[in-house]
Amino acid sequence: MICKSCGFENPDVMNFCGRCASPLSLRCPHCGSENPPGVAFCGKCAASLSWQTQVSKSTNTNKQLEKQEDKVAPGAERRQLSVMFCDLVGSTSLSEQLDPEDLRDLVRAYQEACAEVIDNYDVYIAQYLGDGLLVYFGYPLAHEDDAQRAVRAGLEIVGAVGAMSFADSARLTTRTIHESPLQSRLQQTLQVRIGIHTGLVVLGEMGGGKKRDMAAIVGETPNISARLQALAEPDAVVISPATYRLIEGLFDCRSLGIHTLKGISTPMEVYQVLQASAVRTRFEVAVTKGLTPLVGREQEVAVLLDRWEQAKEGRGQVVLISGEAGIGKSRLLQVLKNNISDDEHVRIESRCSPFYQNSALYPIIDHLQRFLFTREDTVEEKLSKLEKALIGAGLKPAPTFQEAVSLFASLLSLPFLDRYPPLAMKPNRCWLRFTAGLLRDLTLKI
Repeated sequence: MICKSCGFENPDVMNFCGRCASPLSLRCPHCGSENPPGVAFCGKCAASLSWQTQVSKSTNTNKQLEKQEDKVAPGAERRQLSVMFCDLVGSTSLSEQLDPEDLRDLVRAYQEACAEVIDNYDVYIAQYLGDGLLVYFGYPLAHEDDAQRAVRAGLEIVGAVGAMSFADSARLTTRTIHESPLQSRLQQTLQVRIGIHTGLVVLGEMGGGKKRDMAAIVGETPNISARLQALAEPDAVVISPATYRLIEGLFDCRSLGIHTLKGISTPMEVYQVLQASAVRTRFEVAVTKGLTPLVGREQEVAVLLDRWEQAKEGRGQVVLISGEAGIGKSRLLQVLKNNISDDEHVRIESRCSPFYQNSALYPIIDHLQRFLFTREDTVEEKLSKLEKALIGAGLKPAPTFQEAVSLFASLLSLPFLDRYPPLAMKPNRCWLRFTAGLLRDLTLKI
C-alpha cells in the first residue's frame, strides 16, 4: 500500500506508514469502515473523521520541520566569510514615481536579477532587506576563492541590473497606471551600490518566538561591508583592504583613499573594483612577483623535458599531471614553459573554471575570446575579427563560411546584426558538422 503523504510503499498488513507514520487508511469510529486517507467523513455512515485527518497533517508538519532543522548546523560556529551588501540606488525617489504595486514588481525583478547571478557561485543569500541584499560567500560551503567569487558576483550584478530590460519582463510591461507604461514613468535608470568585506564572524541561530534566523552572523564584518556599500558610488563595487589582499592582481582596482567608517575606530584604505584583469589564477599573480626556486622536482622536470624532445622529433606525446591541490602542478608546467621558451612552438593554454562548470565548451570559448577580441571591441568589430579568423582557417566558400560564422557567433554569444542568417540546423548537427574540424583549425591558427 502506497502512503499518500510520502509515497513510501508499505506492506498490505500495515495500518500506518513505516516512513512517516501517517495512517494508511482511516477507520470510522462509528461503523468501523475503512476510508482512504484525506477524507473528512466516513463514506458509509457520514461520521466525522476530522480528528484522524488532523493527526496526519500534524505528522506531515513535524516532518517538514525536522527537514528544515537538519539543514542548520547545531550551535554557533566561527567562520571567515566574505559578506556582500547590495543596495538599489534611489529607492526613495522610485517610491515617489511609482504606484506601490509597480514598485513591488520592479523590486522583485531587481531581486531576481541579482539572485540569478548569485546562484552561480554556490553561496547563501541571507536576507532580502527591502531593496537590498545581504549575501554570505563562504557559507554553507567554504571555498578557497570566496573573496574572488564575491567580487565577480558584484561586478556581474552591476551589469545585470544595468541591463535590465522592461521590454523583456512581462510583469513590468503588462501593468499600466493611467494608461502609462511603467518604463515611461521611470525618471532614472536602475543602479546599485555594493560593499564587500572579508573577516571573522560567529554564525548561528538568533531571534526569539516565531521569528528566528537560523544563519545570523555577529561581528564587525557585516558592519564594515554595510559602511562600504554606503561609500560606493552608483554602479560601483567597493571592497576593504582584507578583501583586496585576497583578490590583488586578479582584478583592476582603484584606491579611494583612507576613510574612517562610522562605528569603526581604525581608519582603513578602501578600493573600488573596476574590472577583472587579464590574469586568471593566483599562480599567474605570483609569477609576476617572482617565484622561489623549485626544489625536489628534478625527476619530474626531466620527464617533461624528455617528452618535449620526443614531440620535437615528430612523436606526439600526452602528459597528464595529477595530484592534490597545492602540490605544485602549475609550478612544474611553468618550469617547462621557461625551459622551452627559446624553441619554436605554438602553445594553446585553456583552463576550466568552477564559475562556469555549467557552461559547455567554456575552455574553448574563453580561449577564442582571449585571442580574437579585446575588452574595447564593439560587436561589429568582434564579428569582423571572427570573419578574418575563419577566412584564415580556409573557410572562404560562401555556404560553409556563413554557417561557420553563425555557429561561432552563437558559441561566443555575439549577435548576428542581420549580417548572417540564424542557424537552420539542430544543435547536434552543428557540432557534428563543425566542431571536430573547425575548432581544431581555428584554435591552431590563432
